[in-house]
Order: sequence, then C-alpha cells, then structure tokens
Amino acid sequence: MASISPLSFVSSVNASATKTSSSSLFPKGRQSHVAATKVSCNASNEEASNGIAHGNRRDVLIGLGGLAGAAGFAYNPFAFAAPVAPDLQACGLPTLPAGAKPVKCCPPASTKIIDFEFPKNQPLRVRKPAHKVTGDDLVKYKEAIKAMRELPDDDPRSFTQQAAIHCAYCHNSYHQVGFPDKDLQVHYSWIFLPFHRWYLYFYERILGSLINDPTFALPFWNWDHPDGMEIPSIFTDRRSSLYDPLRNANHQPPVLVDLSWNRNGPDTSGDVDANLSLMYTNFVEVKAPLNFFGNAFRAGDTPYTVKTGAGTCESVHNTLHTWSGDRTQPNGEDMGSLYSAGRDPLFYCHHSNVDRMWNLWKSFGNKDITDPDFLESNFLFYDENKNLVRVKTKDCLDSVKLGYDFEKVPIPWAKTKPKARRTKAERAQKPLTTKSVDLPLTLEENKLVSTVVKRPRRSRSRKEKDEREETLVLEIEFDRRKPIKFDVLLNEEEDAQFATPKNREFAGSFVNVSHTQKSSALKTELAFKIGITEKLIDLEADDDDSVVVTLVPQYGDGVIVKGIKIDYEDC
Repeated sequence: MASISPLSFVSSVNASATKTSSSSLFPKGRQSHVAATKVSCNASNEEASNGIAHGNRRDVLIGLGGLAGAAGFAYNPFAFAAPVAPDLQACGLPTLPAGAKPVKCCPPASTKIIDFEFPKNQPLRVRKPAHKVTGDDLVKYKEAIKAMRELPDDDPRSFTQQAAIHCAYCHNSYHQVGFPDKDLQVHYSWIFLPFHRWYLYFYERILGSLINDPTFALPFWNWDHPDGMEIPSIFTDRRSSLYDPLRNANHQPPVLVDLSWNRNGPDTSGDVDANLSLMYTNFVEVKAPLNFFGNAFRAGDTPYTVKTGAGTCESVHNTLHTWSGDRTQPNGEDMGSLYSAGRDPLFYCHHSNVDRMWNLWKSFGNKDITDPDFLESNFLFYDENKNLVRVKTKDCLDSVKLGYDFEKVPIPWAKTKPKARRTKAERAQKPLTTKSVDLPLTLEENKLVSTVVKRPRRSRSRKEKDEREETLVLEIEFDRRKPIKFDVLLNEEEDAQFATPKNREFAGSFVNVSHTQKSSALKTELAFKIGITEKLIDLEADDDDSVVVTLVPQYGDGVIVKGIKIDYEDC
C-alpha cells in the first residue's frame, strides 16, 4: 500500500532544518489533545497516501518522528494525527517481575539520531526454516551469534544490549514523547508487529556485519508446519552459541509444539491437526486488520486499557513464549517472560516466523492498516554501524523493500478448516438452553461460563461481510503478572470442555505472557476481539438473533469479564 505523503501543515512553521537529535516534541507540561481522522478501507491508495478520505483533504502534521526531526517545530494543537514514539531521554529502569534480578534495559546514550533510509544495492536476504539450516549456513549463524556474545556489554550491538531492547520496550523503561506520564508498551496493540519487524531487521543486519556477510538471513522457526513443530535441533546443542539453558525441559525434541497448550494440563506432545486448525482460525479467516494486528495505540494512550488489545497473530505468538520458557524459573525465564525473552536465541527465530505470518496474511488478499497514527508510529534502534536510527511503521510494510524475504514453503494450514461438532439439524434436536449471565463475572479455573450474546444484525449480504467483519468483543480485567489462558467457544454447551481447535465451535484463545507493570496499576484492562463472520456461517448460525458464548478457563485465576458484545470491524 502507499505510504503517507510528505507533511502538510495547517500553519506556517520554520522548516529549514530536517533532522535533529532531540527526542522531545511538546513543550514541558503540555500534552497533545488530538483526534485521528480515519482513512477508510475503501479509500484509494492515492487518497490514503495523501491523507484524503471520502474526498476531504486532511491537512495534518503527521508523525511525532517527523516533527521531532525538524528543529524549531512548535507544538501544533490542531494536528490530527498522534502516532506513538519513545522518549529516549526519559528512558529509565524497568519494572520487573518478582524474583527477577535487577537489570538496566535502556540503550547506550547518544547525542545524534538519524532517520532511516532504505538499503541500496544489497542482495536480497532469504530467511529459511530453522529445521533446514545446515552446513555453511549453520556455521555462519553460530559464528555470528558467538561474535555478538563476545562484544562488550556496553556495545549497542552486543548480545546483552540486543536482549535488553525487548525489556526496555516491554517493561516501562520508555515513556512516550510528549507524555512523560505515559508508558510505551509494544504488546497488546497494533504496534506489536511493526516493532518486532524492525527489531529483527537491525538484529539480522548486525549479525551479518559481524561475519562480513551481507547475505546473512535469520532463520524462522517453522512451527506452523508439521516438519517444524518442535524446537529446532540447531538450538539444542549445549556447546553451541545458539543454546540457552533456560527452556522447558519437557518440551525438547521430538516433543511437538502445542499451539493451544494448557500449562495445567497433561504435558504431552502437540496434536498436528489441532495446530493446523488453530492456524487456520487465527490467520486465514481473520480479515479485519485490527482483529489481526491488534487495537489502536496512539500517543497519549495508556497501555492496558479497553482501548487496546492483541490481535490473533500475537495470541498465537504468546503461547509459543509460555510453552518454551523454563517452568522451574520464577517467571518462566527466559522465553516465558517478556523482560528475559531476548536472552534466548530461539526468541528471534520465533519472531522471524511471526514476521512471516504478516506477509502470509497479506498474501491471502488482506491489507495493512491505513491509519496515519499506525503508519507514522516510530521506534529507535542501533544499526550495525552503531548509529541510533529512528524508524517508522510505514517503511516496514514491505519486507522485500527492506531487503529480505522468506523461503517459500508449504502452508498446509491454509486449507485446514475446522469442522463443526454438530449440524444444524442435530442442534435442533437438542437446542441450546443457555441464558444471559450478569456481568461482571470472575472466571475460575475448571469452571465453564456460558452466556447469550445478542447480534446487532443477522443475515448480512456477502458484500457487507466482506467489508465489515462481525467481531466478538470481550472486555476483561486481569493481573498482568500471571500467566493466563482461556478459550472461547461459540454455540457449544454440551461437553464444551472437550472442544479443541479442530472443532468449528472453537473461536480462539486469550493468552497472557507473564509480565509486570507498576505496583499502582497491577490490574490490566483489555478488549479481546475475535472475528466470527465465517465461523457463524460454517455453524449454520448466520440467521440466528444471538450466539451462545462459552468461556473455558485453562490456567490463571482472577480474570474479570466486564463486558461481552458483538461489533463490526472494517476489512
């Protein structure tokens, strides 16, 4: 899709300078009260790139990065867009979970920030499945990680500093430019995918530079294919630079990944068919961008509110984190806790596949978010030359333009649609008897909760369904420090606890990776959303006035369900 055009202004400003080392935008004590103007999914690429929707020109100041990059730019209260950005000067100590050793996660100080430029005249780096990495490719990978581990800890390219990036952006080290009292969090919102893409982009380039190989490409953990559904063997050699001792001892090869893993259930090898079905549910049938990426997160927003929430891509990603981490550690370190996940080389291989999911989702005909606040959101990373670089989401939408792509491998889950447990005729013989329950309610482990949810509309046309995805929205409150998982079923009462991702009634799962936040705000509120358009069609329930929603707690207690409703998201 087209990127946002050069800045246009609603008032005259001094635009003589184009770059600065300042990371602040607003004068002290002032905050931006701005409202983003929506760019319709139906707007043309040209209209979107020029900030025009429905024929109305949007003369806006777009992008905190763009504004911070122009010396002398004053705060403009009429700006429409408010993309989020980290305040480097305000980076501080992270808030860590109980049992974690104190650690500093902020990057080395710098007096200069440069704006990202696309690489020129470089070969395309092709990322391969990790279980296929052998020979010279494996030797180079080990050498590159070894070289990174040997760098001094204060070198921004070092293994220590690279791991700290995730900690800083996930554990309240950063605040938002212009909003010193607002934390910057890269999970549970639409910046999850672009942040991690940029993170891996620089990590990969640093590794390549350390072994003087511009073709070096980071492998991806192919956990969505039967051949890759175990921890790749290249990470299990104790003598290798790719090894990390803090992993779940019960999940070593040949144990298969369980993409719907219940940490309180039997710790058995995963079910291939269930994994493939879950992939279909989370990646094939989800059409609305906000249901895939996550909810909006704009400058001045507080993380962990009902305005934010993860998309289906992040939900699957979370399970892999908890499944891989060492259960004997206080917080499931390394992979099982966000502050420590970057210490395991497996983390980057895992996220390489998450990044691949973004490309695959778009290959199914879906489109990126066009909201300027998404496109202009920006982050800071050190590159292979120790330069501190400011990057924007709009520049990472096309991985090939960034200089890398993924080896084409089979995706069997693309056609593995789950099947309904009962037909409409069978349901008619034994109709659902669930009644609405009073909210809020608290979920308890091993105790199912079912309720009736009214649908605003039924029997929509195919065109209406293609344009707007019917979406189940659960407004929940929970303790971020606890690993949590509950499943969501549709029109399923009888033996609901036995439903699996192989069943069409299985709608999705909410999964929380052990995390922490400030002691004054231990409770987190999020909107958990699931696209249900295609599910209702397959369940022969598209003509029904309501749907029965069953919540199946798997692990973690204290989740409060404050609201359940059905809404619509633009596709």
